[in-house]
Amino acid sequence: METNMFINNPSAHLPFSYTFTSSSNSSTTTSTTTDSTSGQWMDGRIWSKLPPPLLDRIIAFLPPPAFFRSRCVCKRFYGLLFSHTFLEIYLQLLPPRHNCFLFFKHKTLKSYIYKRGGGGGANDDGSNKAEGFLFDPNEIRWYRLSFPYIPSGFYPSGSSGGLVSWVSEEAGLKTILLCNPLVGSVSQLPPMSRPRLFPSIGLSVTPTSIDVTVAGDDLISPYAVKNLSSESFHVDAGGFFSLWAMASSLPRLCSLESGKMVYVGGKFYCMNYSPFSVLCYEVTGNHWIKIQAPMRRFLRSPSLLESKGRLVLVAAVEKSKLNVPKSLRLWSLQQDNATWVEIERMPQPLYTQFAVEEGGKGFECVGNQEFVMIVLRRASLQLLFDMVRKSWLWVPPCPYSGGSSVGVGSGGSEGEVLQGFAYDPVLTTPVVTLLDQLALPYPGAC
Repeated sequence: METNMFINNPSAHLPFSYTFTSSSNSSTTTSTTTDSTSGQWMDGRIWSKLPPPLLDRIIAFLPPPAFFRSRCVCKRFYGLLFSHTFLEIYLQLLPPRHNCFLFFKHKTLKSYIYKRGGGGGANDDGSNKAEGFLFDPNEIRWYRLSFPYIPSGFYPSGSSGGLVSWVSEEAGLKTILLCNPLVGSVSQLPPMSRPRLFPSIGLSVTPTSIDVTVAGDDLISPYAVKNLSSESFHVDAGGFFSLWAMASSLPRLCSLESGKMVYVGGKFYCMNYSPFSVLCYEVTGNHWIKIQAPMRRFLRSPSLLESKGRLVLVAAVEKSKLNVPKSLRLWSLQQDNATWVEIERMPQPLYTQFAVEEGGKGFECVGNQEFVMIVLRRASLQLLFDMVRKSWLWVPPCPYSGGSSVGVGSGGSEGEVLQGFAYDPVLTTPVVTLLDQLALPYPGAC
């Protein structure tokens, strides 16, 4: 079943308008277009006769929203998404990444009430339908994505390599689904080896491998959890499988509350609370280390994100007893995996406005390459920071989340927030075929 992709007008099935420039006479009609860079007319009689292989190579470089618009042109373009020849060309060319953000309305962990043998899910609102909100920072535009093939009782936990991971909500041996929302494919990982409640989960997907690390929230009894252990999953095209091998124990007295991990340079990072620090898991070395956070006693709402191959920490700084103005700062972790260097600070006039809008209720950050998205809790505003241009921009509210505040949609509740992930849409993810060798039944299958 094909998914409802890149919809920016919920009332129409073909949401994008088209403008054609044409010249015609009584006998013939010739379509022409204008080259925006040179200002010269391009003869449609030439461009309409391009060889199909050359045309496929051109289409493969289209950004995903433009590609899905092109599928409305003709049957051949519509079928490219399912053409092995076209997808092979797409994989060989490796088009530039289209950096986006994918958001979901998600219940906060504190809003869950666990009942043995059942309980309401984050997506179990009666409609049995999950949906996400994709934001394109290049176009400053929102789209809506549907996930009708995700069963109820699963919540989104991360994204990497064009795949979105979903984790079962029920306490116990967790199950993870990996889906490509562009094509509607879903693959299941085997259940974890240790029962957990709401662990922190890290995902790294490349064209030839899948790595997943899960840590914390060990169920030591039906009513108690502790952050004791971690386990990892690995599969690659070389034929190596490691199905939920128990990793090294977590550092003592760690507190994992964000539920998310960031993958940078062969390591998974996650925030540790009370006091703030950063936990690092080295995949090849199979060990955890604790990294001291900068200004840890004065941080508020810290978030970790990946930006161009480096780990970045974003947090508000509040030194109430010192003569230092409150601010929002960004630090980058250096190669020694211990030193932080401040790389950016929000301009003070903007922070004053930001503090008023945020109202002390907290915020979360997610990054993708040069872009950083700051999501205010219980507010209808998001702030976008471009590290290259050094520009800050208030983003228009998502028109599809519903309600007067972010994360509280129609039929939603005050326990919902807008949770975001870095997302790079790709048309095909052949690495998931490695999971088919495990012969696992998909819970949503008939």
